[in-house]
Amino acid sequence: EPAAAKKKLPIAKLAIVGVVLAVGALLLLRGVDVHALIDRGMGLVRSMGPGVFFTLMATLPAVGMPMSVFTIPAGEAFAGTMGMGWVIAVALAVLAVNLALTYWIARYALRPLLTKLITRYGYTVPRVTPANALTVALVVRLTPGPPYALQGYILGLAEMPFGLYMLVSWPIQGAWGVGFIVLGQGLLNGNFMLAAKGFGVLVVVLAVLQWVRKKYTKRET
Repeated sequence: EPAAAKKKLPIAKLAIVGVVLAVGALLLLRGVDVHALIDRGMGLVRSMGPGVFFTLMATLPAVGMPMSVFTIPAGEAFAGTMGMGWVIAVALAVLAVNLALTYWIARYALRPLLTKLITRYGYTVPRVTPANALTVALVVRLTPGPPYALQGYILGLAEMPFGLYMLVSWPIQGAWGVGFIVLGQGLLNGNFMLAAKGFGVLVVVLAVLQWVRKKYTKRET
């Protein structure tokens, strides 16, 4: 469970959002061609090629980079050459690799360092038993607040059985990933119908996960 300090307003996150919005508004007021900037950025992503892009997607989120940095541009960058179905299939496979890597880092490679990090941010590592392992995995993955990588660190440090860790984590993160891939493609190419579908996927995922979270949180005291 997050410590009491975690219930305070997330000032840092709000400040980051405010800065991003302010920069976007300033660019528009100055007449900057935002579409040209987006096209330039997508050109850089495409120039990596899918091999480099998905390799980075498999590794960098395990050390703290947001997964959305990769899922949002993936569809627009590579659906034209790979097909949207293959982009989603490869992204789901890469998510599985990333989840496994995150688990290995937390449970074995950087365990002492990450234990200090978890404590510093006001979290405690849950005690996992055969009786509560599924509930703990669901509560950690479904609780709003902890970033994607931090959730994996908590479960790895708790020595969650790897099979159960993957069984819970991969469908949840995969559902988010599919939603962001579709939403990202719609937003980046101006297809608002497609963006609406992606947004709808995210809304459904959020509703289902919150229902599951409420159900299982009642079981874990």
